[in-house]
Amino acid sequence: MRKEIERKFLVKDESWREDTTGLPYRQGYLTAGPPVAVRVRIAGDRGYLNIKRATLDIARDEFEYPIPLEDAEAMLSGLCEGFLIEKSRYEVTFAGMLWEIDVFRGANEGLVIAEIELFDPDQHFERPPWLGKEVSGDPRYLNTSLSRYPYSQWKQRVSDDADLGPNA
Repeated sequence: MRKEIERKFLVKDESWREDTTGLPYRQGYLTAGPPVAVRVRIAGDRGYLNIKRATLDIARDEFEYPIPLEDAEAMLSGLCEGFLIEKSRYEVTFAGMLWEIDVFRGANEGLVIAEIELFDPDQHFERPPWLGKEVSGDPRYLNTSLSRYPYSQWKQRVSDDADLGPNA
């Protein structure tokens, strides 16, 4: 088990894209909680099973295990509830910190989120110029929520995020 301490932000432009290649992700939820979310994910050509508390806390226990790719495919195609999450994940280093940027496809097309994992919830980090509004505490941006209520179905999307540019 490891402790995940993660903050999420919208991305306001594409200046982060230099010299980075995305890895395709597909993931779904066997249960989206609460109290627990159980996720199956394919990242590139590898399968994973992930279990963590379904909460807005930026710090939570996380259990993740590699599983056979064939098992992950079978779970995604027959056992998951809601919409599958499809995205490409990019890794970008800024000011010595690793950022993971998820560019969503499918039912969440148009959404771009940057995540940073920290060692401590109060850890200081420098904000990249492409970083927009923090959404760590907004339940709409949890992947569990996006599997139930995809970004493409949000009625207030344009007015809520209009100040963040074309990738909001």
